[in-house]
Amino acid sequence: MLTVESADKIYPNGTRALAGLNLQVEEGEIVAVVGGSGCGKSTFLRLAAGLDQPTHGRIRVDNEMIVKPHPCVGLIFQEPRLLPWLTVAQNVGFGLAELPREKRERRVEDVLRRVGLADYGGRWPRELSGGQAQRVAIARALAPHPKVLLLDEPFSALDAFTRASLHEHLLDLWNAFKPTLVLVTHDVEEAAVLADRVLVMQPNPGRIAAEIEVDLSRPRDRYGSEIEAMKRRILWALDKSLRRDSGEALAPAAAI
Repeated sequence: MLTVESADKIYPNGTRALAGLNLQVEEGEIVAVVGGSGCGKSTFLRLAAGLDQPTHGRIRVDNEMIVKPHPCVGLIFQEPRLLPWLTVAQNVGFGLAELPREKRERRVEDVLRRVGLADYGGRWPRELSGGQAQRVAIARALAPHPKVLLLDEPFSALDAFTRASLHEHLLDLWNAFKPTLVLVTHDVEEAAVLADRVLVMQPNPGRIAAEIEVDLSRPRDRYGSEIEAMKRRILWALDKSLRRDSGEALAPAAAI
């Protein structure tokens, strides 16, 4: 379980990126975070990953405080960030050095198979397409079996077909290992297709403006009427969250 308790983040220049953020993500839950630019989405992920510290408040996974990068929390960036001097298999197994060799190799083979790259272990990152490289990044993040996986718009640079394919691979891995997933995205359809719950953030300072339960069974038809209706709900909440200066903003953490 990921718990954020009254987290504030104020930068040295006085910018207040987050204000009183409270959030609980249950074990195995998929939560998508959406919001306009400057609403603190990436700041929140950095805090949850232990790459930065809140000015006030605290972040915990189960009962353990996150004060620095931790093996129970994985992070996938917008770019794959593969090490070019390592093969695909070596990249995926990079964080598994503590495992015996045979177990490490089996773990790597398993996750590569699940992302559709079973025969790519011996290749170099330069030989991969953008979509293949991002699959390797997903496999690398999930290979250590983290309790929490944070995703910072990992599919934003990909074409629609590749993005949809990676959604399926991600859900396959989630079904296998059941980590808690927190996905930051600008793609409303992506949030509706993947998430159990969507959090809409409001800027200046960043805080949760609305919480939307996505009570749809899986697999979901991204072109179906249910997803279209959910997209409209999310877009409505986003629109309201960006109208705060006109007095129309939603109350914090409103459920809609």
